[in-house]
Amino acid sequence: MVDFRRLEDALVEGKRVLVRVDFNVPCDNAGNITDDTRIRTALPTIKYLQKKGAKVILISHYGRPGGKHQAEASLLKIVSPLSDLLDTPIAFAPDCVGEDASQAVNDLEPGNVLLLENTRFHVGEQKNPNGLKGYDPEFAKKLASFGEIFVHDAFSVSHRSQASTTGIAETLTAYAGMAMERELDHISQALNNPKRPVMALVGGAKVSTKIDLLKNLVTKLDTLAIGGGMANTFLAAQGFDVGGSLCEHDLKDTALAILRAAKDADCEVLLPVDVVAAENFAAHAPHRVCNLDDVAENEMILDAGPQTVSKLLDAIDQSRTLIWNGPLGAFELAPFDTSTVEAAKYTARRVQEHGLIAVAGGGDTVAALKHAGAAEGFTFISTAGGAFLEWMEGKPLPGVEILKK
Repeated sequence: MVDFRRLEDALVEGKRVLVRVDFNVPCDNAGNITDDTRIRTALPTIKYLQKKGAKVILISHYGRPGGKHQAEASLLKIVSPLSDLLDTPIAFAPDCVGEDASQAVNDLEPGNVLLLENTRFHVGEQKNPNGLKGYDPEFAKKLASFGEIFVHDAFSVSHRSQASTTGIAETLTAYAGMAMERELDHISQALNNPKRPVMALVGGAKVSTKIDLLKNLVTKLDTLAIGGGMANTFLAAQGFDVGGSLCEHDLKDTALAILRAAKDADCEVLLPVDVVAAENFAAHAPHRVCNLDDVAENEMILDAGPQTVSKLLDAIDQSRTLIWNGPLGAFELAPFDTSTVEAAKYTARRVQEHGLIAVAGGGDTVAALKHAGAAEGFTFISTAGGAFLEWMEGKPLPGVEILKK
């Protein structure tokens, strides 16, 4: 387990507490928030600080405005839903530094909540003016000047070194917020101190995006199941003709090396034994279930077949911990979502009925599990994409390193 400073360790009463949250929520073309999960994720930390009589100052990025003020990237849209969820007024400053922000901070009373404007309206959030790697340390100092204590509650940006995360921690002692605590506790236990047997289910389109992940996982797992488009590269490496399927033929040697490493580490690798193939990549396209040696030249593998799903469910049965990253097929298009839906629902049922510990995160994973109607049944689902992946790859995350005792 990671030994880090937690919010409960900080004396916050009457103090100005700077809280890094992630309010980078999805919106429709009209600017309406379509998923408020990331806002809700921050509520426990904010409520705790309010109850303790802290002066709460929230900072976040939104989108990629490139250091320029853009109305569509303003955090003003967050104020109303956040106020409704907290049942308290939320003050808003039209900048995250400068006189307006300073005045808004000075006006705070214990228990008040202030949201500062998008940190990425300033180029110094992500770029150093001297051409060096990282952020502008002077911009970080300006942000830090508003607080007496720093709470980092945005695991999703912890793989980046930015002014509003690692930069502030150069001036203020950093503590993990409650959302950060949950992330670190769950994913570190699943990866580094799991109840065994432990299994990972890794899907997605390309092996190239998950080479480091697979290399790290085979040294820690009892079973690794590989699905999605990336499984095609492993099948091709073993000599199967995958037809017109998505496949990174230039990575076949890498795939074989991963399989050898898994064998050396006594990690069983599960690959498809049958597949669902179609000539067209479209919803409800004519399709068939076939063996691996029967994929036609003009066909694409779009999902795992029923025999493969059966083997997956058997493996889940034998596991006490499951790590899930990525969909098993083209889940956006029915009926090529079948393996993802069946495995996700079965996993959720094992969690509820048999105490399986199931942790999921990264990329399309959350969308796939929500599509399956199984997300609520998992033990923990990370809201992070890149940070979750890099943690699972065994890489140190700058935003976590600042929290260590």
